[in-house]
Amino acid sequence: MNHPDPSPSNTGGIPNRTPGHACAHRGASSRPHIASRRNTGQHPRAPREGDVRIPSGCAIAAIMDRSGKRHDGSDILRSIALMHDRSNGLGGGFAAYGIYPEYASLYAFHIMYEHDQARRETEAYLDTFFMSEKQERIPTQPVASIKNPPDIWRYFAAPHPMRLAASGLDEAEYAMEHVFHINSAIDGAFVASSGKNMGVFKGVGYPEDIGEFYRITDYAGWAWTAHGRFPTNTPGWWGGAHPFTLLNWSVVHNGEISSYDANRRYVEQFGYDCTLQTDTEVITYLVDLLARRHGLSQELAAHIMTAPSWEAIDAMDPRDAAFETALRATYGSALVNGPFSIIVGSEEGLLALNDRLKLRALMAAEKGSMVYLASEQAAIEVVCPDAERMRAVGGGEPFVVQLDSVAKAKATAAGQVNEPRNAPLRHEVGVLPDRHLLRKEA
Repeated sequence: MNHPDPSPSNTGGIPNRTPGHACAHRGASSRPHIASRRNTGQHPRAPREGDVRIPSGCAIAAIMDRSGKRHDGSDILRSIALMHDRSNGLGGGFAAYGIYPEYASLYAFHIMYEHDQARRETEAYLDTFFMSEKQERIPTQPVASIKNPPDIWRYFAAPHPMRLAASGLDEAEYAMEHVFHINSAIDGAFVASSGKNMGVFKGVGYPEDIGEFYRITDYAGWAWTAHGRFPTNTPGWWGGAHPFTLLNWSVVHNGEISSYDANRRYVEQFGYDCTLQTDTEVITYLVDLLARRHGLSQELAAHIMTAPSWEAIDAMDPRDAAFETALRATYGSALVNGPFSIIVGSEEGLLALNDRLKLRALMAAEKGSMVYLASEQAAIEVVCPDAERMRAVGGGEPFVVQLDSVAKAKATAAGQVNEPRNAPLRHEVGVLPDRHLLRKEA
């Protein structure tokens, strides 16, 4: 399912709130010689399948140091730049975690403005509901290929304590509601990211040019994600580039979600405002709903999104089948279908996930405390030639990497060793049969 991007009259600005994009791709013909035979050269014709190769579209990559040590953006820039041919210059971007340690307790709002009036309205709104510690334009530098960028600012702020108390919401819900308001109600303003001690840098262009434009080598973070976009049916716009974010979640995505409408209707029931109408936006909201609001582990949230088929459930042990049946019955509308690979960033670390049939490539490797993810093996080896445990992320199998401090704290709380990559579904909820207890009883 393709969802055309909302786009302004020029691609540099913020669009009107009209239907958005899925990062969709159409591969080349498996029989290019047929198209070539038809073209004798005597008469010009439109391109045919096979004349142009689209190498499985979009590129995604991530680098993380489990120890929490921070690294600048040069390696992620090199990694995504190697996959240049997976992009077409209509979108690129980066998410970085740990880049604002001096403001770690404050929300870091990265906001794009199409015009000055949008900035004045947004700043007046933020001053009403938040207390700002600092605000400034995000430093950029001229890049020949980057045309007509919006005015991009950042604000380090905390919720106004009296308004937060009067709202009856917790801090995260409060921040989310106001992000949704800015994006839907203030014309010409778009919140690109809204997390703590993290930020997103994205726009229209090849990712290596976007990285140069934002000077990402000037930042140091313990985790980086990157995206190179290849939309096939849209002109691209700055807000529509990846990563998509909400609070501390960031998502980069290669693929096409055929279950978009069902997933969108589901998250909208819980108050998520899908103004962009893109499948990547919906994935971000699904993760937030399942992991933050419902309190599920990221592994279980990912499992819900790529749940086994009913045929597979029927073939399971009865106790496991009961668990999976309850899971599907409870969260059936959160099942994501279609070819995709995604990388989710959060304050805990990274989550990588492929569709069940693994129709999109995603590789993983490690070296010491470093973890690497990319659409292509070469994009890992260009920054770590001696990377170890190089392997493909399995279809429908959550690959979760946590900061050592997070993993240690969770292991202490649970009284057990935390090995999420090898033991998914550790987190159980009261409405579902507890498989581990059932097994002990057996």
